[in-house]
Parts: sequence; C-alpha cells; structure tokens
Amino acid sequence: MLACYRQLAQILATGRAAVLATVVQTRGSVPREVGAKMLICEDGKTLNTIGGGAGEAKVIQQARLVLQTGVKQAVEIDLTGAPDRDTHGVCGGRMQVWLERWSGDGARELVRQMLTELQAGRSLTVVTPFGVEQSPYCLESGLDIELDQAFVEVLQPDPVLLIVGAGHVGEQLAKVATLVGFELWIQDDRSEWANLERFPQATQIFTQSITETIAQLDPRAQLYIALVTRGYKHDLEALAAILNCHLPYQYLGMIGSKRRVQQVYQALQERGITASQLATIHAPIGVEIGALTPEEIAVSITAELIQVRRCPDRRNICPS
Repeated sequence: MLACYRQLAQILATGRAAVLATVVQTRGSVPREVGAKMLICEDGKTLNTIGGGAGEAKVIQQARLVLQTGVKQAVEIDLTGAPDRDTHGVCGGRMQVWLERWSGDGARELVRQMLTELQAGRSLTVVTPFGVEQSPYCLESGLDIELDQAFVEVLQPDPVLLIVGAGHVGEQLAKVATLVGFELWIQDDRSEWANLERFPQATQIFTQSITETIAQLDPRAQLYIALVTRGYKHDLEALAAILNCHLPYQYLGMIGSKRRVQQVYQALQERGITASQLATIHAPIGVEIGALTPEEIAVSITAELIQVRRCPDRRNICPS
C-alpha cells in the first residue's frame, strides 16, 4: 500500500496528474481484492495492477478519459465468462473499479498526510465520495456519509520484517520480501555487513546487539521476524531476547537444520522459556521446496511469510 502512495506522491510532486483506479466492489471469483489499486499516468505509463487482461485494459482506456475531463467514474468488469455477454475474462465474478483523477495542492497534501501516518505505523481511514464535487479525505471522527455514497477504506501500514542476520541469506531475503510489500528492518552487530550499501531497501538498520535492538523497537501490529544469523549462539541470544520481552509478533522463524533447532530449543528451555513460547516459532524456517542457494532460501522464507499473512487459519500469533 505504501508503495502505491509513494509513487502517487512522486507523480504529484512534478505537477502532473494521475488516475487512481481502486477496486471498490467484488462478487464471486476475481483476480484482485477490494482495495487493490493501480495508477494510470498522463504519459500512458501504468503502475501496479488490478488483475490484468481485458478488464484492466478497459480500466486503462476509461482512465485516459478521466485524465482529460477530470470526471470520476465507476467501471464494471464482467469476468463471468457468460456466452451471451461481452465479458472480460472467465474468473467467474465481477469487479467494480473506481477511477479518480488526483492532481494539485489538495491531492499532494492528502497523500503527504497519508504517508506520514502509514510510515509511522499508524492506520487511517480514507473516504472517497462518489459525488462529482467531492474529493477524497481522511476521516478524523465519525462517518457522516452514507456507505453507498462513498468508498470507505481503512489503510494499514505495510507489515514490517525484522531480519536478524545480515549475511548472504538475509541480503537475498530483503530483496524478495520487499517485492511482496514488507517494510525492512535489519539487525546485525557487524556494520560492515549491516549497511545501506548492502540493504538499500531497509528503512532501519540496527548494529547494536539484538537485546539492545529489541528494547528500542516501536511495537508494530504487523511485525514479522526472520532469524538468519551466522550461528547457534546468535540464534539463542536473539530468541531469548524476543521471547523474554514478550514482543508481539505475527511470525517468528529461525533458519537451521532440525538438529540445530532442537539444540537451541533445549538451551532455551533451560533458561525458562516454555513449550508454548517455543510453539510460536517456525523452525526450520520457510516452506519446504528443497531450497539450497541463498536466493532459493529467500523465496522459501518469503512464501511462508505470505502464507502466514494471507491465511489467518494458519497463523501462529505470539500473544502480546
């Protein structure tokens, strides 16, 4: 979500306009969820996707008209594959996409406000009225508009992935996790490894000990932690720091063989860590795909992050 609004902010900063296409309603099987977005720029460039195919092509065509006229509109995409209708795919459902041109000082200020809140880890509610003369705004208090007259969306900050260990796997994991929407925090006490040159995607880099790092973290509702350290003692130190401070997280995974994992667990239990605390750890980390190289391991770990994020019934959430 942050990436889309950062892109929009960059476009508006140049004085140009863009159409923000947002999926506001779905029925049945469709390629994207409510809230999915794409940008259509004045030069014809598009950023992100709402599903591709003929349906997206129709949205892009209509967005060009909205860019010219400024008149917002809804686009219906029929994916039922019905033989008696002009359909845009065979997924089986329907989508409604709202097209709105963003331009000028008001739009720039709104996007700045949204980014400030999201980057600080705070959620916010954005109202997009369907009325011709009304513009989107951030909701400060109770909703004063009928829901059929606006699209009301609660925007959440991007989930944060804390990578503990800035070695080869950590470097590749940062690249892959960024692609799927994670904000990156890196921790390693070796500044020659943990730096912006190796991790340009990172918003925070910590070169203190893991204990000192954990103590200064801002609590985030969507915190994921991947331990890809350089050895047993570093795993032990990191897990002890995380589990003893009762840091809330959505995911905690540790790299290593089953034997190494069991050795770490045994040492943690000797330090008073309970079996229920250990049960929150994904170890060995990642989805089993036979990964060998750092790049393959990064894909395996990211697949597990996505699984935990998108499949609530499979989540293993640490109690706060």
